Amino acid sequence: MSGGSAAGPRSGAGFRAGTGGGAKAGAGADGPPAKGRATSGLARAALRGHRASFTGTALAALFAATVVSASTMLLAATGAEDVPPAARRAMAASEIGVMAAGFLIVSVYLSVFVIASTMGTAVTQQHREFAMLRAIGARPWQIRRAVAAQAVAAAVPSAVAGFALGGVLARWWFGGMADHGLIPPGVAFTFSWVALPVCLAVATVTSALAGVLAASRFAGLRPARALEEAAAGRRELGLLRLPLGLAAVAGGVVVSSVLARQPEKAGQGAFLVLLLFCFGVGLLGPRIVGPVAWLVARSADRLGSSAELAMLNVTTQSRRFSAAVVPLVLVVAFGTTKIAMHTTALHRTGSAGPAPSVWMDYAVTGLYAGFAAIAAANTLAMITTERRRDLALLRLIGTHPLRLRSMAAWESAVVAATALLLGTAIALCTLAPLLRSAYGSALPYLPWTTVLGISGGVLLLTLLATGLPVHATLRRRATETLAAA
Repeated sequence: MSGGSAAGPRSGAGFRAGTGGGAKAGAGADGPPAKGRATSGLARAALRGHRASFTGTALAALFAATVVSASTMLLAATGAEDVPPAARRAMAASEIGVMAAGFLIVSVYLSVFVIASTMGTAVTQQHREFAMLRAIGARPWQIRRAVAAQAVAAAVPSAVAGFALGGVLARWWFGGMADHGLIPPGVAFTFSWVALPVCLAVATVTSALAGVLAASRFAGLRPARALEEAAAGRRELGLLRLPLGLAAVAGGVVVSSVLARQPEKAGQGAFLVLLLFCFGVGLLGPRIVGPVAWLVARSADRLGSSAELAMLNVTTQSRRFSAAVVPLVLVVAFGTTKIAMHTTALHRTGSAGPAPSVWMDYAVTGLYAGFAAIAAANTLAMITTERRRDLALLRLIGTHPLRLRSMAAWESAVVAATALLLGTAIALCTLAPLLRSAYGSALPYLPWTTVLGISGGVLLLTLLATGLPVHATLRRRATETLAAA
C-alpha cells in the first residue's frame, strides 16, 4: 500500500522500543510486561503512521454508535414501565414496540457491516508494515494484539461520543413520531443509559474482531511470503469467504422464490432477503468489482488514457475498492426498496399508505441511508488518502495533475455504477415477492426523478469522497508529499 511504505520504519521502531530487539520479542527479562510494551508500541506506531485510516475507523464507529444509541433509546422510551396503561395499549395495537425493536436490529446489522468493512480496510493498509515486522522477528500474536489495541483505541471514544449524539437523535425521532400520532399523549422521552453498553459492545467488539480476523492470516505468513504479498496484494478470497458469500446469495434467491409462492409471508420475509443479498455482496465484493470494471475497461480506449488508467487501477485493486462499494450497495438497496414500496402503491392504488407510517418509513430510510452513505464516503476518502504516495510518484514522472483528477473521477464513476447495479438488483429481488402478492406484478414503479436522484446522489458522493482528498494531495509539492508519507 502506498501510504504505508514510509511508515514501516516507524512501526519497526515502535516494536523495538517495546521489546528491546526484534528477534527476541517478548522474551526479555521483564516477561509479560515486555509483551505489553511490544503490543502498545506497535499500536501507537500504526496510529501515527496511518492517521487517515484510523480516523476513518473512528468516524465509522461514531456514526454506528449514534444510530444504535438512538434506536436503543427509542425502544427503551416506548417500553418504559411508567407509560400509562392506555398509551401502552395504543402502542401495542399500532406495534410501535415491534417497530422500535426492528430499528434496533437493523441499526446493529448496519453497524457491524460498516465497522467491519472499515476496520478491514485499515488493517489491509498496514500489510507492508506487518511484513517488515515479521521479517525482524515479530510474532503473529503480537501483530494480532496490536491490531486489537488499535481497534479499541479508535472505537471506545467514538462509542461514548455516539452514545451522547444518539440521545439527541432519539429525542428528535421520538418527537417526530409523537407529532405524527404514532406515539400517544402521556408518553415522555427519557434519556436511557442502557444505550451506553450497547454502543460500546457493538463498536468495540466489532472493530476488534474484524481487525483481528483481517490480520490473522497475514500475521501467520512466513516473513518472505508476507513481504511478497504486501508488495503484490492478495487477489483471491479466503477459504471461508467465497463459500459463505455464495451461500448467502443462494439463500437470498431461494427465500425470494419461496416468498413468491407464499404471498401471506412476503412482508415478513422481505427483509431477510435484503439482508442475505447484502451479506453475500459484502463477502464477494472483490470478485464482483473486478469483472464490472473489466467490462467498462473494454471501452476504455475510446474514453481516453485517464479512463484506461482508472479501469486498470480498479481491476487490479478490486479488494481495496470493494470496501467502498459495499456500503453504497446498502444505500441503494435499502433506499430503493423502501421508496419503491410507497411509489408503487401510490401508482397502483392512488395512496402510498397511512401518512404516519409513510413518514416513519421515509425518516428511517433517510437515517439509515445517510449512515451508510457517510460510511461509504469515509472509506473512499481513506483509500484515496492512503494513495497519496502513488499520486506524488506519478507527478514526479511527469503526469499532469488534470489527468490525475480525471483518473480519480473515472474511478469514482466505476464505483458508483457498480453499487447502483448491485443495489438495484438486490432491491428488485427483495421487492418481487411483495409486489407480486399485492398487485400481481413483480415490477416496481419508480418516477424518473427518483431514479435520477438516487443515481446522481451516489455519483456525487463518490466524486466528492475521492476528489477532495486528491485535490488536497495535488495542492502540495510531490516531494513534500513523499517526505510526509
